[in-house]
Amino acid sequence: MKTMMRYLPLIGLLMLAANSAALDFGSLRDQLKSQVNPKLLDAVDVAKEVRGPDESEEIAIGRQIAGNLLGAAPLVKDAKLQKYVNQVGEWVASQSERADLPWHFGVIQSEDVNAFAAPGGYVYVTLGLYRLLQNEADLAGVLGHEIGHVIRKHHLKILQQSKLVDAGGKLFSRQVGGDDKVQQMIGSGAEIVARGLDKDAEFEADRIGVVLATRAGYDAYGLPSVLQQIGHIAKDEGSVALLFKTHPLPEDRLTKLDTAMGERFDSIKGAALATRFYQMKP
Repeated sequence: MKTMMRYLPLIGLLMLAANSAALDFGSLRDQLKSQVNPKLLDAVDVAKEVRGPDESEEIAIGRQIAGNLLGAAPLVKDAKLQKYVNQVGEWVASQSERADLPWHFGVIQSEDVNAFAAPGGYVYVTLGLYRLLQNEADLAGVLGHEIGHVIRKHHLKILQQSKLVDAGGKLFSRQVGGDDKVQQMIGSGAEIVARGLDKDAEFEADRIGVVLATRAGYDAYGLPSVLQQIGHIAKDEGSVALLFKTHPLPEDRLTKLDTAMGERFDSIKGAALATRFYQMKP
């Protein structure tokens, strides 16, 4: 009992540090420098490692990934298109628990049918996918899926897992010290955002995409409609090669969505907004 009592302050500190996202670990470590027991300092380090990167670090990582991606496939030179997609994306993102992120949306110059998300609120749709969309609800569903990846930190978790191992167990967040160091950490941005996630992560993002689009007032079946259209494209067609490589098959995603949605969305009359959907010039 005496042994347990001796470590209760340490256990309490760990619990506080692990559960408080706003805790300033640097200040806490400075405050503990006067403590005789160095294990208290180690406890702060361990707690931060569990917590992972803070939001500013997450945004810095995402900004570098987005820069790499845009270096390989720049934004489509259509200011009205980019403004429109940002307006829709920001509205859908505002329905999420991470509405305060500095969200960025765009359409990139690529005929592939795909969409990408990077940590910190960076979301891009390819021109090839945008041309498949029929209305604003379709766009909202697609953007909602990618927003789901960001709010659940799916790609960030992949980076944490791989880089923590590569760094010999060092803190992921400590390695962020400016764009150069971020660049060294993440390598090719296009490779990171196009990397296939766990199927469960994709299914989760689909469910989130439907919910966010519905909350935003759109037809809940926008994303399922897009998945149906993609499913009609031949699997050996070059434009969908990367999508089929990095995502579950559309029919599998539709089956999962059908089970998750059931009849609960049938009575919700969301808008498709086909007439407001931005049509690109031929």
